[in-house]
Amino acid sequence: MIVKIVSESFDPWQEIQAFQHSAQAMRGKVGATSVFVGTMRDFNEGDAIKGMTLEHYPGMTEKQLCNIITAVMEKWQVIDVLVVHRVGDIFPDDPIVLVAVWSSHRGDAFDSSRSIMEALKSKAPFWKKEILASDDQRWVEKNSDGYLKKD
Repeated sequence: MIVKIVSESFDPWQEIQAFQHSAQAMRGKVGATSVFVGTMRDFNEGDAIKGMTLEHYPGMTEKQLCNIITAVMEKWQVIDVLVVHRVGDIFPDDPIVLVAVWSSHRGDAFDSSRSIMEALKSKAPFWKKEILASDDQRWVEKNSDGYLKKD
């Protein structure tokens, strides 16, 4: 498990490639990789957004993300997880978050990556301040749509 909080732009695909090349213990065991990349969009709640500042609680954020991943790894058969999350000034089309999960089977990979992402959005201490096209600023109050599993 690797959790990285970064203040500079990152390339999610390079992060995945570097992780896979360094993870010798995964070789021959992986049957599925599930990847989620969240990017900043230029709208929210009906308004045009030109940027945002994403803040976190250093130390606590990483610990909470590790707790989320540990719980997921206990529930599903997961081989390894990589989470990279951006903080600082972010602009439309910038990657904000990468969640990558490696597993032997696709069901575990899909379910665990979605669970990590939903828990990250609702439990990890991140705060977003949007900069509207009008240059007004506002804190984002609703950080997750929530997830209801459909049977």
